[in-house]
Amino acid sequence: MRILLVEDDESMAATLTTGLRAEGYAVDVSHDGEDGLWRALEEDYDLVVLDIMLPGRNGYAVVSALRSAGRTVPVLMLTAKDGEWDQAEALDAGADDYLTKPFSYPVLLARLRALIRRAAGHSSPVLTVGPLSLDVTSRRVSVGDRSVELTAREFAVLEYLAHRPGAVVSKSELLQHVWEQVETTDPNVVEVYVGYLRRKIDTGLQEPLLVTVRGAGYRLGPAGP
Repeated sequence: MRILLVEDDESMAATLTTGLRAEGYAVDVSHDGEDGLWRALEEDYDLVVLDIMLPGRNGYAVVSALRSAGRTVPVLMLTAKDGEWDQAEALDAGADDYLTKPFSYPVLLARLRALIRRAAGHSSPVLTVGPLSLDVTSRRVSVGDRSVELTAREFAVLEYLAHRPGAVVSKSELLQHVWEQVETTDPNVVEVYVGYLRRKIDTGLQEPLLVTVRGAGYRLGPAGP
């Protein structure tokens, strides 16, 4: 999942970026409101983490502009301002959630997962596709009664597909939402990781779960309606 972090405190931004990337997220960083808004309008993000007090354009104005442009990307606002009116203003401007600094990192992660899950139309942290079960909280994967060990990158690819069961996802879309440095990454790396996943999750199944749709991309589970 690709996250845009808009935070002018470079130390905090670096810490959050390191932590989020360790969790398997692809993270882009912006340090001011104008650049953050431009990125959010130009790229397809799964989530925006947005500070309120920003140079150029504050977080309220950024999220308001996003919503006015018709962008529905989930937005979590971070701020050092702790007051009910500030929270109300953030939510009324179009934010989906609000977290006050200093905050608990596990709570931040839980809120990010919840926002991404709801945006994909899932109420449970456990994603199920046929015999496949993927728990985005514990990061455990199983096929039937068989536990499957995945690397962080393999999990990220599978999670993105599991949020879209039955849909064909292109190689470029996977590259955009899972990998860092998209412009300099060889697109063939997607095929490599899909191959890794296929060997791990399709072993012993009569029908493969992860299917290559020639010329279009990849599908997890039976084709949707």
